[in-house]
Amino acid sequence: MSSLSDIRLFLLDMDGTVYLGSRLLPGSLDFLNYLRETGRDHLFLTNNSSRNANYYAEKLTRFGWSASPAEVLTSGEATALYLGGLKPAARVFLLGTPDLEQEFVSHGFLLTDQQPDYVVLGFDMTLTYDKLVRACDLIRDGVPFIATHPDFNCPTETGYIPDCGAMIALITASTGVTPKVIGKPNREIIDALFRKKPVPRTQVAMVGDRLYTDIVMGHNAGVSSILVLSGEARRNDIVSAPIKPDYVFDGLGALYEELRRLDALQSKP
Repeated sequence: MSSLSDIRLFLLDMDGTVYLGSRLLPGSLDFLNYLRETGRDHLFLTNNSSRNANYYAEKLTRFGWSASPAEVLTSGEATALYLGGLKPAARVFLLGTPDLEQEFVSHGFLLTDQQPDYVVLGFDMTLTYDKLVRACDLIRDGVPFIATHPDFNCPTETGYIPDCGAMIALITASTGVTPKVIGKPNREIIDALFRKKPVPRTQVAMVGDRLYTDIVMGHNAGVSSILVLSGEARRNDIVSAPIKPDYVFDGLGALYEELRRLDALQSKP
């Protein structure tokens, strides 16, 4: 665990951490502006593969933070990068939204349900029973099964909705096959983000609202982990968690205040 004052790159989960649905969470802009003012860096990192980096950059900009797609890494992009390293221009049967389809097409994949090289499951908010039947048939026939991320629920302003992990559970129950998962907390998305931001791991922290993805990823990556209680996890969840966060804050606003306090202490003669 590194001291908070030593962290130069903050890997930021978005939904449940920076915002919740269409609502900016308190202190998020203060935190981001303070990173900029003090020469610290950030990368927005999300397991939500239903949207692409352009969407998230535009959403953050609407919230008042002028963001570029280069500041965002989604599990969908990380999955495309992973598969591109295995088999460029592969044939993919994709269970995903139009944004995820666009992501895969932009990386040179052919989307088809005929003789695919891979079945890829994302957070498919356009999921149909026909898609599920076809995916299960292909997986039973031996087509490799890949999933973008393992989150069971996606937090919204009105509660939780089933996420990719819940869809994985359904397909696995039907086929008996467990997928290769790319997103947090797995190594593949970690490798992708360090290609974008080559920073010593002792100067990096993962900030997020989920113990089993964000905090476990910090552990897997050998970086500090910061849990914020503004999304899925609650303080009493930490007790039973096999991997504990290094730091816990109510939200980014509280983290911002702590960074300010530490910087003020260091600046004193």
